[in-house]
Amino acid sequence: MLLSVIVPVYNMAAGDKLKWCLDSLVGQTLPAGSYEIIAVDDASTDGSPAILRRYAEAWPDRFTAVFSEKNGHQGSAKNIGLARAKGEWIGFIDADDWVTPDFYARLLAEADRTGADMVGCDYSLTSEHSMKIGQVVHNNTPEQTGIMDTAKYRLLLLDTGSLVVKIYRRHIIYGGQDDGAFHRFFPEGIFYEDNAVSNTWMLRVKHFEYIREPMYYYYQHGSSTVHTISRKNLEDRMTAGRMILTEARDNGYLETYRPEIEFLYTVLFYVNTLFSAMPRESRISGCYPFTAALAGEMRQAFPDFMDNRYYRERIHPEEKKLIAMQMRSQLLFYCYYRLLWAYRNFRKRLRHA
Repeated sequence: MLLSVIVPVYNMAAGDKLKWCLDSLVGQTLPAGSYEIIAVDDASTDGSPAILRRYAEAWPDRFTAVFSEKNGHQGSAKNIGLARAKGEWIGFIDADDWVTPDFYARLLAEADRTGADMVGCDYSLTSEHSMKIGQVVHNNTPEQTGIMDTAKYRLLLLDTGSLVVKIYRRHIIYGGQDDGAFHRFFPEGIFYEDNAVSNTWMLRVKHFEYIREPMYYYYQHGSSTVHTISRKNLEDRMTAGRMILTEARDNGYLETYRPEIEFLYTVLFYVNTLFSAMPRESRISGCYPFTAALAGEMRQAFPDFMDNRYYRERIHPEEKKLIAMQMRSQLLFYCYYRLLWAYRNFRKRLRHA
């Protein structure tokens, strides 16, 4: 089997979201028998299981539907899929996204032409079900490609890009655990599972290539994980941040790539969590002690994170000002932020009055 494509599915029946994804997969230009689609239903409560059964009946040569009895989030569904995957190459796709008919054929051809063990492309942000190109996002850069060395690894760690817009040689994901047993390659029960493992994957890559063309359609809608703010969402982000450190320590690359790991941890664990929790619209209960504890753990993990060169270059000046204030005084930061937010909302209402 040349390629296995794993599709985690949870409540994607409405609005033809799942249908668009699966139609794009069963219609790939790859030869019959060369690829398999493993769709794993994560205990959906809508019509998704029935849709998957219909595709399994219609496309038995390439489509397998697996049904989990309990919801374990995307990490669990991906682990179930990986336990069944037979492909030399592995791909993932979110169940509300879709791809061009030649998406996987093009990526595999590029791997064959160059000898790469990971290949990616750009993607299109879209809010409609069509093949019309929307806002193009360059998922990687030419400077990250070719035979990998320390400099390229640093670039790839800092800007990995979306994992679903790539295919991977099997060993990149399985490492030394490709023994046919069930393994938890992804953390289960949390969002942001990709962030927790992507650095280790990137450092297993020997040759990366990238097609500067949008062949993946990333569907934008209000129920997407990235558009959802909740206490659970924020805590999962923090958990994924902690896992970044654990992965780096356990796999022996923390010291070699310490500036990059420190920055990735800072952004995921601390900066993004802080500025998602603070706006009043987020309605996070216990926001004051939550953000105080967040800052305390950040200080403990990396006391000098504000001196990191990537932090100085990449974090917005206003965010740096607010973070420095919180590191001096949680009370001052919290009161100042609330007053600032109230003032800006007042100004906004005046403009629209």
